[in-house]
Amino acid sequence: MRLFVTSFRLRLGLLATLLVLLVANPSDLQAGEPEWVGIQSPNFSVITDSGEKRGREAAMRFEQMRAVFGTLMTQAKITLPVPLQIVAFRNTKELRQVAPLFHGKPTQVAGLFQAGGDRSFIMLDMSDENPWTVVFHEYAHQLMNANLKDAYDPWFEEGFAEYFSSIEVDGKQAQVGRVPHEDYLILQQVGMMKVADLFKVQHYSETYNDNGSNRTIFYAEAGMLLHYIYDHQLLPRVAVYFEARYNKHASIEDAMQQAFALTPAQFDKALREYVQSGRYRYYAIPAPAKISEKTYTSRALSKSDANAVIADIHLHSPDHHEQAVTEFQEVLTADPNNAAACRGLGYFYMERQDYSQAAEYFKRASQFDSKDPRVHYYNALLMARQSGFSGTADLPSLTRELETSISLDPNFADSYALLAFAQTTFGELDKALEAMRKAIELDPRNEEYRLNIVSIYLANRQPEKAKSVLESLRNSSNPAIATRASGMLDQVRSAEQVTQGAAPNSFSLQRRGPQEALEVMTQAPVSSGPTKFLRGTLTGVDCGNPPQAVLTIAAGATTWKMKVRDKDHVILIGTDVFSCSWVKTKVAVNYREDSQTQGSVVSLEIQ
Repeated sequence: MRLFVTSFRLRLGLLATLLVLLVANPSDLQAGEPEWVGIQSPNFSVITDSGEKRGREAAMRFEQMRAVFGTLMTQAKITLPVPLQIVAFRNTKELRQVAPLFHGKPTQVAGLFQAGGDRSFIMLDMSDENPWTVVFHEYAHQLMNANLKDAYDPWFEEGFAEYFSSIEVDGKQAQVGRVPHEDYLILQQVGMMKVADLFKVQHYSETYNDNGSNRTIFYAEAGMLLHYIYDHQLLPRVAVYFEARYNKHASIEDAMQQAFALTPAQFDKALREYVQSGRYRYYAIPAPAKISEKTYTSRALSKSDANAVIADIHLHSPDHHEQAVTEFQEVLTADPNNAAACRGLGYFYMERQDYSQAAEYFKRASQFDSKDPRVHYYNALLMARQSGFSGTADLPSLTRELETSISLDPNFADSYALLAFAQTTFGELDKALEAMRKAIELDPRNEEYRLNIVSIYLANRQPEKAKSVLESLRNSSNPAIATRASGMLDQVRSAEQVTQGAAPNSFSLQRRGPQEALEVMTQAPVSSGPTKFLRGTLTGVDCGNPPQAVLTIAAGATTWKMKVRDKDHVILIGTDVFSCSWVKTKVAVNYREDSQTQGSVVSLEIQ
């Protein structure tokens, strides 16, 4: 699943009872101040206070996981659309400082994954006997997100991640698909869900979101079901199931029978017998070649650099967000030129819409580290937000910052998405399509990107392509995305009906945030030129020359006159009916400029 909040897998309570003898005692905190080191492998960045040897081991493990996945999935991409930082803590006590809170106390985990729109983190407890399984599970999710456009039901997504999380590599071979012994214990001693009930679990279901025994059983059984499917060579039938379920709208029970030729009761029996047999297949392939930790570079990290990374983790954590500011400030007190701390504080203030403070910290971060792609992206994002994502932004400077960010990190999807906004505002629609397609290629699961490209298709007079994307998004597992896609599709169809027989239609764009959709608004007016954006207060509406209307909008010290070509056929946002009585109303307008204080309305949103 695509996560924008802390994601972690806990097996508490029930599992602890079953596996008392297997629980490792955390090592005591080592004496003395820890020394931090940074390890850079070809594809991963690791920082650790557990020693250079363990840091190299962590980097090598992830390189092996990545290579094995690439070998097994020959057509797969094994790059991630968001920068990833791995932090390997030397013991449990240190990991707890970044762990999510449950009833105000840190949860006990051997490892966790924390995702963000601009950066993701993997954190490990290197004192644990096996900290890899939990984080490999989440890393498998990220690889899936980078390769599959459509989201699938949780049983398949979590089962897939469980299957690949058990990858083990030694000097000669990689073993894929071992079943964790605790999964057998859970399912044999506690019981199993019916397969149909397993298939019914969705991302919003209570079973999926609680931290109790139901969630534990769900994960264990989803993983076991994927093993059953792989062992019986049924993976092609999974595609048949999803086709029947979502394209043909069959019930879960009917789709199961169509795909697997088993009734729900028969499927339950087959899976139970598979679990009770204790027999499964795993696959051995040659160990990935040319992966050696001896080739990795290392460097000593100052305490300030290490603390800045931990503060960055806290900045992206709902449970620790506020303390990040104090930590960044403490870093800058000890090291005023610390670029990471300046970047972190800039991000914090930008999210708080304190743009002047954000600009100051981003400026300092740029001076101290001009090679950080995130800082260049943030500079561009700040310009866009300050202008309300309108044509009033310094578009040449914004574009230069994004091009620099992309040159430093060609796999940072958000930079391409924001570049598409700038190019659209410039009227460079072909370039905007190319940039947005690249963002989607890098992050195909990002449904906001797909909403964005809909509006660019419409602006580029390609309504059929726009409708095709919207049709697929109407089936999104995210109710908010599905609702927005349905509404946008209705708007496109309405606009087509209005303009049948008229000149070809064009559409305008409005960007709400760094990863939010560009929304379809309305048909274009007669005037040409780049689309611009304005927020202000609607002080009056003149409907004296129907079907036209003229809006008077106060924006700062300027009063604008905005012409609506046909008030009865304009597609509105935030209201269903155009009113000639609007007054003292907050509005957002996309328009094309006719003169210094006059324009032709492309879209009108009542706020």
